[in-house]
Amino acid sequence: MNQKYADVLAVLEDCIKACNHCFDACLKEEDVRMMSDCIRLDRECADICSYAIQSITRQSPFTDKILQLCAEICEQCAEECGKHDHDHCKQCAEACRKCAEACRNVA
Repeated sequence: MNQKYADVLAVLEDCIKACNHCFDACLKEEDVRMMSDCIRLDRECADICSYAIQSITRQSPFTDKILQLCAEICEQCAEECGKHDHDHCKQCAEACRKCAEACRNVA
């Protein structure tokens, strides 16, 4: 595997964990409807991060493009999570911003 992607793999994994935690916690919030955009973006973000890990580990020729898209989705997820005061949203927003930056730096 290409050494240039070594660091981003851990950040992608952290982002998946944060998004999955946020997704699960949002479903347990009292006003789930208010959290619907957050829930949707948590899913999108976790999925693209997972796909990015797969593309890196199989040395896909599309890895850099996938990472660029991943950064875009991470930023949108961070923006949405940033609108909420819940700890899980704040932690997710932080993980997503970190991931977006790492993806852009590598791609």
